[in-house]
Amino acid sequence: MKSEAYKGHLAMLMANVLWGCMSPSSKIVLSSGLINAISLTTFRMLGAAIVFWIASIFTRKEHVPHEDLKHLFFAALFGIVFNQGTYIFGVSQTSPIDATIVATSTPIITMIIAAFYLKEPITGTKILGIFVGAAGALTLILSGQQTAVTGNGSNNVWGDILCLIAQCSFSIYVVVYKGLIGRYSPVTLMKWMFTYSAICTIPFSYNSVVSIDFATLPLDIYLNIAVVVLGGTFFAYLLVPIGQRILRPTVATMYNYVQPIIASIITVIVGLDTFGLMKSIAIALVFLGVYIVTRSKSKEQLKQLKGER
Repeated sequence: MKSEAYKGHLAMLMANVLWGCMSPSSKIVLSSGLINAISLTTFRMLGAAIVFWIASIFTRKEHVPHEDLKHLFFAALFGIVFNQGTYIFGVSQTSPIDATIVATSTPIITMIIAAFYLKEPITGTKILGIFVGAAGALTLILSGQQTAVTGNGSNNVWGDILCLIAQCSFSIYVVVYKGLIGRYSPVTLMKWMFTYSAICTIPFSYNSVVSIDFATLPLDIYLNIAVVVLGGTFFAYLLVPIGQRILRPTVATMYNYVQPIIASIITVIVGLDTFGLMKSIAIALVFLGVYIVTRSKSKEQLKQLKGER
């Protein structure tokens, strides 16, 4: 049982490390001015769908009934389309620091949705862990991105709302579709989810994509797109269902706080920042928060304690 839990924690940790590493590559592609956000999002969805279908050739075949295919369509909407789509548009309307701060709300939103949908208890320990982790993440964000405070968004409030909708969407996916995710392998799940996502996105991005002059794109742009599609999408979403199946929803989303850590480490490595005491404390708070939430009692554990009494 403990080995399964460790596997779930490792899967979510590595997925968020990959997302954190993907951020610089995404910024390089978008800042080039050659590819816009909706086109890059389409490359992620279509590229991941193709790679997952190729991977499915080499894995065990699984039959997915029509009823579950329908559920996977809605899981794709909440977990990928609404999450990635609204976040991209949100970032374009607000400052990067605002978008990152809004993203720290995901565990809180997940805890509330899980309380209503799964009847998971909101315990003092869980609340403490979430806010300790959030304090660490916010310390990293605010200490490392002072220059981004003003941002360049044209409408910060509207952008912040879109970013919040993106977090709510992912929280709904993690909570509501936890049971469905446990029925199939990650490859089977994601090949269908990314196929649906690509189908939903292409009609909105077609004009942007076909207007790109692919023959003149520099090699470094292609390499960074590959990092986004393979590292930040294929491998990350290969790991997410493992953590989602094993861990409670609030625990799984607590690992979102790892992304600012990775972003901070990358800025230090490339020489854009320094690693001081404040960053060390912030990182310690993030992992302490994750640990505290994992120590909180689940619904089954509380029932068991009540029965023993």
